[in-house]
Amino acid sequence: MSRPSVIINLTLGLLWFIVHLAINFFSLWSHLIYNIEYYLISFGLFPKYRKFQLERLKYLAVVVDIREAKNVAKIKQLLCWLSTIGVKYVCLYDIDGVLKKTFEPAINGSRDVNSGSYLDVGANMKVLTCCQKEMTVEYISGSDGKEGIAKAANLLCSTYFNGDKDTCGNDEIVFTEADMSGALKAIGCGGPEPDLLLVYGPARCHLGFPAWRLRYTEIMHMGPLNSMKYGAIVKAFYNFSKKYQNFGK
Repeated sequence: MSRPSVIINLTLGLLWFIVHLAINFFSLWSHLIYNIEYYLISFGLFPKYRKFQLERLKYLAVVVDIREAKNVAKIKQLLCWLSTIGVKYVCLYDIDGVLKKTFEPAINGSRDVNSGSYLDVGANMKVLTCCQKEMTVEYISGSDGKEGIAKAANLLCSTYFNGDKDTCGNDEIVFTEADMSGALKAIGCGGPEPDLLLVYGPARCHLGFPAWRLRYTEIMHMGPLNSMKYGAIVKAFYNFSKKYQNFGK
C-alpha cells in the first residue's frame, strides 16, 4: 500500500472517530439535560408544569414492552403517579397479556359496571385506589388486536351467510365502519379511543395496540419503563394539553 493511501485511510479513520465521539457526547449531554429537567419538574420548580388542564385527557392508554411488563412494582408505581396527577381512566396494554393475567384476580373482584358502560369498554376493567384516589383501569393484550379483528370479521360473515342480507335484495357484501364497530363491541373488543398513548419500551411504535382505537390518538414515546420518571409524565401531559388537532375529537 502506497504512502498516500495510508495517509488517506488514517485521515478518514480519524474523522470517523471524531464524528462518532461527537455524536456520543451530544447524546450523553442531551440525556443529562433531560434528566435534570425531569427532576426539576418533579420538585415543582417550573411554574408552568405545576398546573395544567387535563380536561382533554378523558382516556389514557399505556403500551408496555413485553420484556418490561413483568415488572409489577414499576407498573403499580406508574399507576400511582397517574392517579396523583389526576388521570381517571387508563388502558394498559402488552402484546402477550402479562398485565391482564397478573391483575386478573383483582379484575374479577372489583369491576366497575357504571364506568364500563359509560366508556363502552370490555370486561377487563377494574377500579384501583392509588394514593387515596380512584382510577378505572382496563387491561388488554394482543388477543384484543389481530385476533379481535379476525373474530369480528367472522361474526360479520356468519351474520351475512345466515340470511341477514341487504333488504333491497342486493347480494353484494358491503360492510361499513359502523358494522365493524358493532361486531367488535359484540365480541368484547370494542372500546373508547384514547386521547393520548404513552409507549414504554425500546421500539417507537404502538406494539400491536388495536389500530381501530387509534384514529386520532396522540402517541408519545417515553423510553424504557425501568427508567421512567414522574417529571417525564408531567411534561408529556403538559405538551399534550398544548396540542391542537384540526381533525378528530
